[in-house]
Amino acid sequence: MSLQAYQAASQRSEDPRATEYRLFAQVTRALMASKTLPTSDVRGRADAIDWNRRIWSNLAIDCASNDNKLPEALRAAIISLSIFVSKHGSVAMRDPQAIDDLVDINRTVMQGLMPQASAGAGGQAAV
Repeated sequence: MSLQAYQAASQRSEDPRATEYRLFAQVTRALMASKTLPTSDVRGRADAIDWNRRIWSNLAIDCASNDNKLPEALRAAIISLSIFVSKHGSVAMRDPQAIDDLVDINRTVMQGLMPQASAGAGGQAAV
C-alpha cells in the first residue's frame, strides 16, 4: 500500500520548473512587501533580501556544478546574476527603491520558467 501511495503522490507532484516558479513568486512577493515596510524595520527588509540572495546563491552553486545540464552560456549568466543580486542586496538595504531591480530580475526569470503553452494564455498568477 505504501508503494501505491508514493506512486500516486509522485504523479501529482509539480515539475521542477513549476517549483522554481513558485519559489521565485514567494520571494518576489516578500521583496515587494519589504519595500513597503517602515524604514525602521530593517530586519524585515533584511530577511526578504537575504532570502532572495540565498536562492540566487544556491542557483549559482548548482550552475557551477559539472553535473548541471544547462547550456554553459546560461549557467554563466545565472552565476553573473547571482553575483549582481548579492551586491545589489546591500544597496537595497540602504535604499528600499533598489528592491525594484531585484523584483524585476526575479520576474524576468519567472517569465522564463512559465510553460510556453500557457505563457500566452495567462500562465501562472502574476506577481
